[in-house]
Amino acid sequence: MCAACGKHISVIAGTIFERTRTPLPIWFRAIWWMVTQKNGASALGLQRALGLGSYETAWTWLHKIRCAMVRPDRDRISGRVEVDETYLGGLEEGVHGRETFKKALIVIAAQEDGKGIGRIRMRRIPDASADSLLSFVESHVKPGSLIHTDGWPGYVGLDTRGYGHQVTVLKRSKASASDLLPRVHRVASLLKRWILGTHQGAVSPEHLEGYLDEFTFRFNRRTSRSRGKLFYRLLQNAMVVEPAPYKDIIKGIRGPQPRNHNI
Repeated sequence: MCAACGKHISVIAGTIFERTRTPLPIWFRAIWWMVTQKNGASALGLQRALGLGSYETAWTWLHKIRCAMVRPDRDRISGRVEVDETYLGGLEEGVHGRETFKKALIVIAAQEDGKGIGRIRMRRIPDASADSLLSFVESHVKPGSLIHTDGWPGYVGLDTRGYGHQVTVLKRSKASASDLLPRVHRVASLLKRWILGTHQGAVSPEHLEGYLDEFTFRFNRRTSRSRGKLFYRLLQNAMVVEPAPYKDIIKGIRGPQPRNHNI
């Protein structure tokens, strides 16, 4: 019952489960199955695991769950952070440098953890301009961090926004890009392998953000030994994002946004 107006509402109103006709235990089974799949979850796999009536239902459920894989108030990463871009898509002729007409441009931030990789963040961006790249950094990396990039001019200005900026000009080095910025290139390689392996490369551009969220969720929790904690975390997130209607999922609209309260 609403304390303000006295109206009775469902306990799942305003969550990813809103208006569902499926019992919640079935949803919980779907979420548990998803977090226990080491190499990621496909709609066909979920359909088979739960005996769902249609592939479309399984596909929709996975996208709703992916919406809950980004905690609305998650912390920004910090410390020493590598940032670079990568492309998803096949070969493209007639383009130069960072130009693209068909591929998806993804920017990746990878936290340095000794010689290893800490947490990551990634986002699809429309272009490699300073507006796109600096906005990404400000949204996902704490000020005061040291950002390590190549010499692309789109990163110029980081030092005026509260970040340290280490630049490695690749053309002046005999080493390859993967040697000079090893963490982001490792993450990019794993992302592409995951999309080709788990999803057979069948990821449409309008739904790409959901797959990036899933990959980030899994990567940042790759060392967790407790599937139960991942299940619990995902359920927590599911209660603090707005509903994801089917019509919005089809259009690729990332509807769920943080609400003005925390649980």
